[in-house]
Amino acid sequence: MGELTFFLGLQVKQLKDGTFISQTKYTRDYQGMIGSLLYLTASRPDILHAICLCAHFQSNPKESYMSAVKRIFRYLKGTIRYGLFYPKNENFSLKGYSDSDYAGNIDDRKSTSGSCQFLGDCLVSWFSKKQNSIATSTTEAEYIAAGNCRTQVLLMRQQLRDYDIKEKEIPIMCHNTSTIAISHNKVFHSRTKHIDVRYHFIRDHVEKKDITLEYVSTKKQLADIFTKPLCESRFEELKNELGLIELC
Repeated sequence: MGELTFFLGLQVKQLKDGTFISQTKYTRDYQGMIGSLLYLTASRPDILHAICLCAHFQSNPKESYMSAVKRIFRYLKGTIRYGLFYPKNENFSLKGYSDSDYAGNIDDRKSTSGSCQFLGDCLVSWFSKKQNSIATSTTEAEYIAAGNCRTQVLLMRQQLRDYDIKEKEIPIMCHNTSTIAISHNKVFHSRTKHIDVRYHFIRDHVEKKDITLEYVSTKKQLADIFTKPLCESRFEELKNELGLIELC
C-alpha cells in the first residue's frame, strides 16, 4: 500500500527526523463548504447573499462563521426540493431590478450591490456583490448598483439579438429617486463629482434610450433579497416573487 500519508482525516508526513501529523485538508473543508454552496446558487438565489457574506471570511474563519454556514445547511435541508420554475410563455421583455445596502459591511463600511434580471416573468440572472469602493451616500451606492445592473441587461440584450429579439429602453427598477434624477441630468453637479466617472456611463445609455431607470416602491423591490438580511415574512414574499417554488 505504500507509505502512510492519510488516515481518517489525518495527514501524515514521515520525515527523516520524525513524523508530522496535521489536519490541513480538514481545516480547508470550511472553504469547501462555501464553494459547494456557491455552486448551488445557480438554482437557489435565495441563499446568494448569505453565502457571499460567509465567503468574505474564508481566509480566517471563526466558530461564529461556521455556525452561520451550518445554519444555511439546516435551511437547505428544510427546503431541499425548492427550485426555479420557468413557465411557458411568449413574453420576452427584459427587465432589471437594482438595489444597494448602504455601508452595510460593519468592517470596511462598503455597500453591497444586488441585482436581478427577468425575461418576461422568468428570473434569468442575479448577483450580490460588495462594491469595490466606499460610497459616501445612499445615492452613490444605489447609482453604482444601477450601473452594474445596466451592464448585465445590455449584455443580455445583445444575446437576445442573436434570436432576432430586439429590446429597446429596457427598464431598470430602482427605489431611489435621486439616482433616477442623476441618470437624466446632463450636468455634473457638485454632489455627483465624487462618483467615479465609469459609473456615469449609465447616463449615456439613458440618453441613447437603451435603458430607462424607473421608480419602484421598496415593497416591490425584488433585489432586496440580494443586499441585506430580511425578516422571515419579507424573505418568503421575495422568494415567491423570484419564482422559487417547491417541487411537488
